[in-house]
Parts: sequence; structure tokens; C-alpha cells
Amino acid sequence: MNWLEVGLTVEAEVAEALVEVLSRYAPHRVAVEPEDEPLVEKVTIYAYLPGDEELDKRRRQVEEALWHLGQLWPLPTPTCKPLEDEDWMTVWQDRVSILRLGERVVIKPAWQRYAPAAGEIVLEMDSGMAFGTGLHPTTQLCVAALEKLVRPGMRILDLGTGTGILALVAAQLAPVEILAVDHDSDAIAVARRNFRVNHVTQGIHLLRGSLSDVNSTHDLILANLLTPIIIRMAHAGLAERLRRNGFLIASGILVEQLVEVTAVLERNGLQVTETSQKGDWVALIAKRRGNSLWFPKARERRSEKARGSASVVCGRRPQ
Repeated sequence: MNWLEVGLTVEAEVAEALVEVLSRYAPHRVAVEPEDEPLVEKVTIYAYLPGDEELDKRRRQVEEALWHLGQLWPLPTPTCKPLEDEDWMTVWQDRVSILRLGERVVIKPAWQRYAPAAGEIVLEMDSGMAFGTGLHPTTQLCVAALEKLVRPGMRILDLGTGTGILALVAAQLAPVEILAVDHDSDAIAVARRNFRVNHVTQGIHLLRGSLSDVNSTHDLILANLLTPIIIRMAHAGLAERLRRNGFLIASGILVEQLVEVTAVLERNGLQVTETSQKGDWVALIAKRRGNSLWFPKARERRSEKARGSASVVCGRRPQ
């Protein structure tokens, strides 16, 4: 059987969405090749469609899906190249290259050998899935922040862990205790597999849930999410899950959203101390203020809880 190679070179921030689309028609046959390391501003995505009786149908589906995606991001015209059956696997594996993040982190496919330099951290991730493998600018910004902040003995909370890449990086940077949380059961399964593949099982705990399911406090919180989710979490007591002088690393924030996010965080017990930018995306580091008086909503909730408890003792709740 022959194969059809479909390739597009795009901005790195589009890679995750493009791989998700192409994987619908070429499951486990998508490769991501950075164009300009170490900046990783652009990548080329390759999908390999089997040349069977369904090829024409799949090709039309890919073209239609790319057209729809192109309404959100400008996409180039894809290149198409036929391959012989015995060539496609070799070509696919050769397309997948090693990716470097931050100063020390290296992401590699399982079949490639890599001799790490002193101090480098090497992780194996599923190369056929761009989401959570380091391609997106927000992941790169978070890795750089982790390299600055992680210290031995920290308790870390990773909200929306996805593939677990940030938890893996943190666990490799220093001996820490990590709670990795995601509401998606598939994400939890992927993260568990990635932890096992990378021999990181001690000190990492997985929880299917969200912020409301976390009752512990932490030295560092990771939130590589979207702005509306970060804002909701800030209002829901995100800072209260931080120990005094603990840090938040948040990303998934567009440049034009930074002022709003900063204002919301600072109204809810956090002080933004540093920001970094890559393309249209921003990551921020915020610190919990040491004085509990910075949590007026927490005091209101505690007061309401106390009033509610008193009314139960009396046998009725206030109307």
C-alpha cells in the first residue's frame, strides 16, 4: 500500500489545533518538525494518509477541515507527496526531531537516542500529539518559569495537567511533591502513561477534578489554561491554595488580556511580579501576599459558613 504525505508549515501556536485536526484522518501518523530551534516559532506538520480505497474521501475531509481551521488562522496550501509503503515509516520517524525547551529540557521521541549534556533533562513524549508536548508558546514560557522557581521539597499543584508535561519537568528539576489535576479522564490516562514512560512515579499524584476538589496548600501552582478559566479560579479561591509567599505560574493569556488578568489576580490575594512573552502569548509569575487580610472573599465565605453552622445548631437556617 502506498501513502500520501500531507505537509503544512505554520506558526507554532497553531500546531496543536492542526495536529488535532489531522489526527482524525491519520491517527498515530502525524509528525511535527520544528523549523527554527531554539526559538521554535514555526513548525511543519506532516500527516500520512494510507493510499487505500478511502484515500480520496480522507483527502477531501482533510481539505474541508483545513478550510474551516483556516477561518481562524491563515494556513498555507498543503503540499502532497506520494510515498511507497516501505518508505513512509522511515520518513515519518525522520521527520520527528528533538525539541529543546528553556535552558535544560529536551523532548525526544522514544526511538531516538540522545546523549544529554550535563544538567539537561530528557523527556519522552508522544510525538504524534502536539498538545502538551512543548510546541505551544505557553508551554515554553511555563517551562522557563519552572526552571527559575522549582526548589527541592516544594509542594506543587498542576491545574489542567493535560499530558503532564509541566509536572514531569518540575519532577525532574528537583525532588518535589506534585498533585496533577485534570477534569478529563483521557488526559489523566495520558499523563499517567507519560509519568510511567519517563520513570517518574514517586511524589506525583493524579486527581480527576478541578480547583474545587483541591483542599491542600502548595508552594507553587501551575495554571497553563485559558484566561476565562484563570479568572474563574482566581474568584474561586486560587490564592488560598498557595502557602504564604507561594508562587503562581499562569499562562494561556493573550497579550491583550494581561491587564484584565493582572487586575483580577491582584484583587484576589496575588501580586504579579514578572511577565514574559512569546508571540501573542504571555506567562506571568504571581506571588501570594503574606497577609491573610488580602482575602476578603475568603473571610466572607468563612463568616457565612460560621453563620450557617450557628443556625444549624439552633435547628433552622436563615431564610
